[in-house]
Order: sequence, then C-alpha cells, then structure tokens
Amino acid sequence: MCGLVGIFDSQGQRLVDAELLSRMNETQHHRGPDEGGLHHEPGIGLGHRRLSIIDLASGQQPLFNEDHSVVVVYNGEIYNFTSLAKELQQLGHEFRTYSDTEVIVHAWEQWGEACLERFRGMFAFALWDRNRQTLFLARDRMGIKPLYYALLPDGQLIFGSELKSLLIHPGLGREFDAQAVEDYCALGYVPEPKTILKGVRKMPPGYCLSVRRGNPPGEPRQYWDIPFEAQPDAPEAEWESSLLERLKEAVDIRLVSEVPLGAFLSGGVDSSAIVALMAKLMDEPVNTCSISFGDPKFNEANFAAQVAERYQTRHFVDQVEADDFALLDNLASLYDEPFADSSAIPTYRVCELAKKHVTVALSGDGGDENFAGYRRHRWHMNEEQLRGRLPQWLRGPLFGFLGQVYPKMDWAPKMFRAKTTFQALARDSMAAYLHSVGVISESHRQELFTPELKKELQGYTALEVFRYHAERAPTDHPLSLIQYLDMKTYLPGDILTKVDRASMAHSLEVRVPILDHKFVEWVSGLPPQVKLKGREGKYLFKKALEPVLPNDILYRPKMGFGVPISAWFRGPLRERVRSQLVEGSLARSGLFEPAVVRRLVDEHQSGRREHSATLWSLLMFESSLRQLMGEGSGA
Repeated sequence: MCGLVGIFDSQGQRLVDAELLSRMNETQHHRGPDEGGLHHEPGIGLGHRRLSIIDLASGQQPLFNEDHSVVVVYNGEIYNFTSLAKELQQLGHEFRTYSDTEVIVHAWEQWGEACLERFRGMFAFALWDRNRQTLFLARDRMGIKPLYYALLPDGQLIFGSELKSLLIHPGLGREFDAQAVEDYCALGYVPEPKTILKGVRKMPPGYCLSVRRGNPPGEPRQYWDIPFEAQPDAPEAEWESSLLERLKEAVDIRLVSEVPLGAFLSGGVDSSAIVALMAKLMDEPVNTCSISFGDPKFNEANFAAQVAERYQTRHFVDQVEADDFALLDNLASLYDEPFADSSAIPTYRVCELAKKHVTVALSGDGGDENFAGYRRHRWHMNEEQLRGRLPQWLRGPLFGFLGQVYPKMDWAPKMFRAKTTFQALARDSMAAYLHSVGVISESHRQELFTPELKKELQGYTALEVFRYHAERAPTDHPLSLIQYLDMKTYLPGDILTKVDRASMAHSLEVRVPILDHKFVEWVSGLPPQVKLKGREGKYLFKKALEPVLPNDILYRPKMGFGVPISAWFRGPLRERVRSQLVEGSLARSGLFEPAVVRRLVDEHQSGRREHSATLWSLLMFESSLRQLMGEGSGA
C-alpha cells in the first residue's frame, strides 16, 4: 500500500519544481515508509511512497515499461496480476519484476483505457504515456483507495492520494466550498466528487480521467457501476452455497502477501465471516485483532473471543477506555477534510494494534451495504409501505404537522420517540432517507448557517447528492435504491475513508473481500427479499454462514463501533467544547451563527437536550478549519 503525487503541465512542458514535488511526496511518508521515488521530465513530475507487500526486492516506483515511454505511480493491489502477466507475456510484453505494478504499464500499452476492465482489486494510479502525451488517472470501482486532484489557474494539474499533499502546492487556493459545507453538516463527511475546498476534487469510484497535453482536462469518465441485474431464479439453498463459494474465492485471492497477514475481528457477522474463511484457507493460525470497550453498550470482545477460540486464531485485544479522546487533535491531520464519524477513534486504535503484529489485514467492511444490514434499511422499507398507502397531498401535511408538534423526547424509551418517524413520513423517499442517515437535521442546519453562507448556497441542499445518484441508479426497487445510494455516498465517503486514513497512519494495508467487484456484481442481482426478509437484515448472508458461524454470532442484535461522546461533552471535554465552538475559529469563520452554537452547547451540557452528534460535527469542522487555514492543531 502506498501514496502517490504528481504535477502535470496540461498546456506545455514547463519544468516541474523537483523540490516542491519531493515535499508533496513526503507529506505521505506514513503511507509508504519503506521507499520513496521521484520521476520528472519536461511538463510532468511523479512521486511515490512505498509500503512493500509484494515483490519486496524489485517493485520500486515510479515503474516503467521496457523503453521508459510509459511510467506509473500506484496505490493498491491488483489481485489477478499473475494471470494478467501471463496473458501479457504471451502477447509479447517483457516483464522485469514480479510486482502487480508492472502489469499496469503493459496492460495500458496493450488495451489502453480498457485495461481497467481487466483489473481486479483496489487501486488508484497515475500513468504518463510520453508517446501519446497523455496522463491517465484512475480509481478502483468501489472507492477503496483515494485520489484527489485539482486544476490550477496556470494549467497545472496536481494530484495525490491525500489532500495534504496538494495543500503543499503554493498555487492551490484554500477557499471553502459552500456546498461541501452543507453536505458535511448533513452527512458527516464530504461526498465524492467534492472536497471541502473549491477547485479540489476526489476522483469518484469507478471513474478515470484521461488528459492529453495541449487540451484542457475534461470531466472524469465512468467505466463501471454496480449493475443490479437480476440473477436467474434459483432455490435459496443454491444461492447460499454460491454465496459462500464466491466469498471464499474473494478471500483466497487476498491472501497473497510476502509480509505478515491477519484480520480485524470485531465479533460482528462480517468480520467473523472473513476470519472463518481465512482459517479454512490458511495452513497457519490467523492473526486476529480486536478492540474491547469499557462501556458494555459498545463492547463485542466476548463475541470476538468466541470466534477466535473456534478457529484457534492468534488473538490480540486492546481496550479502548471511555476517556480515549487523546486522538482528537490528530483527527484533522489524518483526514484533512472535516470528518464526523466518531468511530474513527476505535478504528485508529485497532489499526494501531494490528500493525504491531501484521502488515496486511483483511476486514469485513461492505457487508451491510451489500446485504441491507443497517437498521435504517428496515425502517425505510417500513416507512415506504405507509408512504405507498397515502398520497403525498395527505401524507405531507398530516405527518408534517405531527412531526412539528410531537415533542422531541431523547430521554424516553424508543417506542415513544416518534418525532423523527413522523418527519420522515411527511417527506418523499429520497428526502426521508437523507433524514434517516443525516447527522445535523435540515432545521438545525438552517438555524446554524449564517445569512452569508445561505446566500452562497443559493437554495442548494445535500438532498441533491441523493437525487443525483438516484436519477442514475440502475434500479428502482426501493431497497436496492437505498443500497445503491449507500454504495455511492456513505461507503466511499465515510467507511472506506475512515479505514484508509486510520490504516495508512500506521502503514498498514487493509483488504476488503466483501467489496470484491465480482462479488458485489453478483450480490447486487439477488432479489431484495433475500437480503432483507421481514425484520432480518442480511438474511441470505447469515443463512449461508450458518455452517461456519454459531447462531449467537449471526443473529444477535447489531452493536455500534462508537465512543461515548455525549458523556465526554458533559464531562472531561466540557471546557474544550465550549472554547473551540463558542470562542474559537468556528465563531470567526462566518459560516455558523455563534448564538445558535452557544445555545446548542448550553442545552447539551445542561442535560436539557441531546446535541452530541451536532456538536461533534462542529468540533471536527473547527479542527479541520484550523488545520486547513494553517492555525495549528492544538485546542
């Protein structure tokens, strides 16, 4: 696993500042501490930091073809590189290494942009073809590996694995994107292709960009999408058997490594499934790593230990205490952009633990998105049934009124907390789903935003992100549609970003078998009713796993991987929250109303209302604001 950077003169052949390129590259030393490499020629400069996993002796980058006319820098793993190398050798290509990187340059020579259709893995890469005077940027289908880019006013295109590498360039502006601020406040992350900064973009998953010198860069091109093409009818037992075999194969191809390898084991269904299949495929015990929590609401350590004992793994556990907030100052520098998922803290800790024992870890990410495993999927489908029975002209006013007058009872048992349900039923499907996944509600955002920010937004809301993807979705089934939305927004923007930054902070490679694109394609075509059956999410997935996992792992209630931020804000972080949100750079930003922020802090800390998600989001925004504006990371 690695980091890449580059500078490309799209208009001519101005010499690249070698010292600047080197500094951009070194910002990502944590992504590749083993080796670093640079290449520059007129109008193009490429940099790379390497974490050696395969072909330790000769896989250095930048890597060239035979006559040095094609060069690539690359972050990721192409799991079918051995078969591709054999095919390319039969077509006359000569290989000098045994690395998957070299497959990319020869595949480009042979198939051009269509080479992407042949790669199976996770990747982001930048390739320069001198003969074609073409720069080619690409990101893997699911968005496992990141890629940022920006076109500067002078025609230079700069790019890198993390935003921090681009921030080194003096020509990059640091003006916040108002739409990205709205998206972040609604979702807790900035969804692709936006970043928090105007002019900087993330390459969307499954997209590529080809830039020929002398021509202005166009828009990225989509080369893959989740198909949701219906599978032929078959008995459930046949689907269960096929699912297990397909997942086993996806795990198997991810066991290739020349360095120590293991797995995350939370005790949930997804990670337990991966460990079970690894144990069946490996000749030696699997190294497994778990985090336990002092708070029993979050602690799954006993379930993880049960799986570890069943499969005789080498099991390592670290406990995250309730006061583990020492990482707060580091989160902004890790994520560059505002990022409000508080589980970033335990994710960082489990990666820290894993790196003590392995260099590669397999994870269970993607199971909920693939198989409709989130509670919100079930709630949305229940609401959809009612939305289908009542016309919008009746439903909107009726439930809108109930949602307005019903008290917000955060303290009450869940059955009495109907305000959110009434509000969702008053909306259409897309607006309701955004409401269910949102971090700061639309009403609170309207209160929080200053008139200046609202003016710049010109009526834009984060709902447009969902509507954009919904209009392009290859399915109109209500469950499949929200799964598609999750895979286009939450999965790459939150889950995969969190894991990439946390793992790379420790120079740890994480592989995700459940997001193997062939597996995702097949699963997407299964009938929705075998994913969510009644109240049981992941129905077929769990049925398929019954031979390898006990029922109390498969069918217990889902637990979160979070931290007790509500208590933190009323206790040990009380003064910090007040100083950073009421008195700090947030108040000076001109984006949020100081009086409203102060009221939310007062209400939460007095215990009158529950605002921890909103306050955490604002705290993370304030930290990123100071980071991006160069004001330091201290409180």
